[in-house]
Amino acid sequence: NETRTRHGSLEFGVGVPHRAVPMGRLCYTGSEKPIAPIDDPYQMYQKLYRRMPDRGLIRSLLDDVKEDLNRVGGHLGSEDRELLERHATHVREMERKLDQAPMKELRVPAPAIRPAVANLNDNIPMLSRLQVDMLVNSLANDMTRIATFQYSQATGNERMTWLGINEKHHMISHEPDDNQEAREQLIRINQWYAGEIRYLLDQLSGTPEPGGDGSLLDHTTVVMINELGKGNIHTRHRLPIVLIGGNLGFRMGRALRLDWRPRQMDYVSHHRLLLAIAHRMGHPLETFGVPELCAGGPMDLNGYTASELAHDGPAAGAAVGGIGALWWTRSRKRKTGERPAEAEPSDAS
Repeated sequence: NETRTRHGSLEFGVGVPHRAVPMGRLCYTGSEKPIAPIDDPYQMYQKLYRRMPDRGLIRSLLDDVKEDLNRVGGHLGSEDRELLERHATHVREMERKLDQAPMKELRVPAPAIRPAVANLNDNIPMLSRLQVDMLVNSLANDMTRIATFQYSQATGNERMTWLGINEKHHMISHEPDDNQEAREQLIRINQWYAGEIRYLLDQLSGTPEPGGDGSLLDHTTVVMINELGKGNIHTRHRLPIVLIGGNLGFRMGRALRLDWRPRQMDYVSHHRLLLAIAHRMGHPLETFGVPELCAGGPMDLNGYTASELAHDGPAAGAAVGGIGALWWTRSRKRKTGERPAEAEPSDAS
C-alpha cells in the first residue's frame, strides 16, 4: 500500500549560499529545477513543527492565486504561458497536499533547539548538530522518508577555525599534491565531516524505528558522496562514495575499486549506482541524469568478484579535496530474494 508522508523529501543544509547556481545545488525535481536546501535551522524548525495553519485561509489564498493565473494566461506568449502553467501545477499540488496532509500528533517530541545561533562560519559545528537532530526527528515522526544534507557548495569558502585552520577549504583543496601541510589539513577537515556522519549514525542507531523493530539505522541507508574525485584538478572520475546502514539490503563492510580506464573512456558511471539505489527503493527508473552515462542499467553489485576488488574488508579512509556533500535516503520498501552487495569507489586525494 502506498503511504504518504507530510513531506515528500526534506533538504537540509549548512553554509549553502542562496544563489541558484548549479554548483550550489544537490537536489532537483527535474531538469533545470533545483531544490534549495534550508540552511537556517530556525527556518527548518518552523517548517517541521509550527502549528498547522488554518486550512480555510490557505484554500482561500490558493483560489485567489488561481484566479489571477487564469486572468493573465490569455495575454502571454508561449514561453510565458509555459512558465505560468508550471506555477498553476504547483498551486494544484499545494491543494492536493493540503487535502491529504495528515493531522496527527508527534510520536517523538521535537528536539530542543539552542536559541540565537547565528548562521555564521564559526558556528558551523553547532548548526550541523541542530540540523542533524531535526533530520533524525523528522524520520522518527515519519514526516518524510527521504532527506538530504548538503555542506557548503562547490567553491566553499568556509574556514574550519574550530580545527585551527584559517585558510578557506576551497583554496586548500587546490594546493598541489606535494604540499604536505595542505594534505594534513584536508585530512583533518574530512575527519571532521566523518565525525558529523558518526553523530548522525549514533542518533539513528539510538532512535527506535517507528512502528517497527530495531532502530532507525536498521531501516535507513546513508549515502555519503563528494562531487569530485580529486579537488585540485576538478576530476569527476573515481568519486568516493560510502554506503552505510541496512535498509536496502546492500552488503556492507567492504570497499570496491571499480573499473577506470579513462583513455579508453571505459569506466563505471556513478549514475548506475544511483539507478541501483532507486531500484532498491522501488523506483524502476531506466535512466538518471545523462542517459548515455546510464548505459548498462542499474549497477549489478553482486557481479563483482574478489579479484576485481582493490580491498575487501573494512573500508579505508581517504582525504578528499573539495566540497563534502552528504546525501541520505530512506525507504521502507525492500525487495526480497535478492543477494546483498555494496560498492564504494575509492582512492581520492
